[in-house]
Amino acid sequence: MRTRFRWATIVLVVALIIINYIDRSAISFAVAPLEREFGITTAQYGVISSAFSVGYMVFAFLSGPLVDRFGPRRVLMVAITIFSISVALIPVAGGFAGLLLLRILLGAGEAPAFPAATRIVSRWLPSVERGFALALIGGVAVSGSLLIAGPLLTQLIALIDWRGTFWLMAVLGIAWAIAAIGLLTNTPEESRRVNGRELAHIAAGRVAEESASRGRVDWRALLTNRNLWIVAAGYFAWGFMFWGFLYWLPQYLSSYGLSIKEVGAFSVAPWAAGVVGALVGGFVVDRFYARTQSIRSRFTIMGVALLLSACSLIPVFLHPTLTVALVFISLGVGFGFITGGIWWVASIDAEPAQPASAAGFTDASFALSGIVAPIIMGLIVSGTGTFTSGFVLMSVLAAVGALLMLFGPRERRAAPSDIVRATSA
Repeated sequence: MRTRFRWATIVLVVALIIINYIDRSAISFAVAPLEREFGITTAQYGVISSAFSVGYMVFAFLSGPLVDRFGPRRVLMVAITIFSISVALIPVAGGFAGLLLLRILLGAGEAPAFPAATRIVSRWLPSVERGFALALIGGVAVSGSLLIAGPLLTQLIALIDWRGTFWLMAVLGIAWAIAAIGLLTNTPEESRRVNGRELAHIAAGRVAEESASRGRVDWRALLTNRNLWIVAAGYFAWGFMFWGFLYWLPQYLSSYGLSIKEVGAFSVAPWAAGVVGALVGGFVVDRFYARTQSIRSRFTIMGVALLLSACSLIPVFLHPTLTVALVFISLGVGFGFITGGIWWVASIDAEPAQPASAAGFTDASFALSGIVAPIIMGLIVSGTGTFTSGFVLMSVLAAVGALLMLFGPRERRAAPSDIVRATSA
């Protein structure tokens, strides 16, 4: 009988991403107490939000090669230590400068998560199972964490104060590290919980490059890869919308006169739509790839999803009532999250020999949008008093990303061993 421990490993990675995203989004629900405690202005809050992505962008790019060189287990253990300490220190930051430095450090600590997750998936799963797994990691875990973050964090802040909430988040990171010490290995070959039949199943779905041992990063191959640049550009376009809503959706909903608990409740809808979108994307991308054996099928799905996401925001800036905003922002986020796991599948396709480095390159682009979006949204809100121009910009960028996905990529035919269909899991 074949073991299924590969899915236990995926569940562990999903748990890491959930903790990761709740940690980074917690600050958006603690704006009021932070402003009172540290004298933070609205414009400074935008800069603090972007500071996270400065650390994230730099270390996403650097951590990919580190993961490919030293393996995801070692890098993740260091990373979760850094971001747990950063979260724990936020309540005693002292002011704007302290918060700025801690958010940069938090971004640096959380940056290795997706490069490590991408390498884990590329080594632990055959190719026909990766779309679904990465949809769970890059889509469901992200949107699901934000789905529960609103009601969870607002209730925690009311129950144990905002300081206690940050300290509790730090404890969760430490708990994950303890679990990972006993369960996580770099490859299935290193795990005592994987039997021969499961190893054979995984190996049958790998391309030759994925069986190579870790070595130096081939920067030339990475930086001249056309498809990887297109993935990165598309991810930036989707990232602008994602980060804009992550940091400013609570503030936007508050502009309708909602209380903090009502904001937490109403903020559920877009991220619930994201969970559905991510599941749809994971299901569709594996089915299309199994039928077409075409790398471009991944890009087509992403392009259509981004185009639908761009169109969904049009009613929000044309007729901005609370009901219209909730319905169409939810649709925009839902369609956008169809791409949630496919970015990482496409990164593996582009550079199978060094998937973490490819994922780090892609994630750095996403982080760049995380620097730009909060600052631009903050300037727009401060300058105009409304979010309208920000929503227009989100829609335009998503449409540009869609065109890149649909018309830019080049095909790479997979090796025959890469098209092995998964048998019953």
